[in-house]
Amino acid sequence: MPGSREVRADYDRASIVMYQAYPDAIADVAVKQQKFGPPFSVGRMTWIKPSFLWLMHRSNWGRKSGQERTLAVRIRREGWHEALSLAVLTSFEPGAHGSPEQWRREFDAAQVHVQWDPERSLRGAGLPHDSIQVGLGRAVISRYVESWTVSIEDLTPRVQKIRRLLDEGKADAAARLCPPERVYPVPPELIRRLGM
Repeated sequence: MPGSREVRADYDRASIVMYQAYPDAIADVAVKQQKFGPPFSVGRMTWIKPSFLWLMHRSNWGRKSGQERTLAVRIRREGWHEALSLAVLTSFEPGAHGSPEQWRREFDAAQVHVQWDPERSLRGAGLPHDSIQVGLGRAVISRYVESWTVSIEDLTPRVQKIRRLLDEGKADAAARLCPPERVYPVPPELIRRLGM
């Protein structure tokens, strides 16, 4: 239900953190250069997520093949807003689109896709509010790489430590190591477009 959708993120006045999971080959280059480079492909959609725990659920705490490394990519807030302003939801919603046909036309032409999925708890259970995922198409990935990215931090050691604490039943200690996230102020003019 759209009322239960909110963007939660680690952000400051100028920037916001996105989480992505990659294999070593991509992560090593990104961390060393502080920007994505080959073998990262600007030719296919890349998904960015401001929710750390949603990515942990998706990557099984870095245990999925090709998702072993967790990167915290800090990007400019104006880049984030630009991506959201170009976004089309991945499924038709009457409140956001005039008709299924109009949505289909907009979706097919969209440079950015937005999908909402249940937010996750530390243990992976679904929570009552949805978390946003943003798919950047080829037309905007180069801006993400060249203009929006401020810094890239490798969170893999922290992820492994949190996972170990969870395995040992130390959920409180694990929770203290998770990055801080709070409700992000989505610009009012984007709320309908995002189905919020």
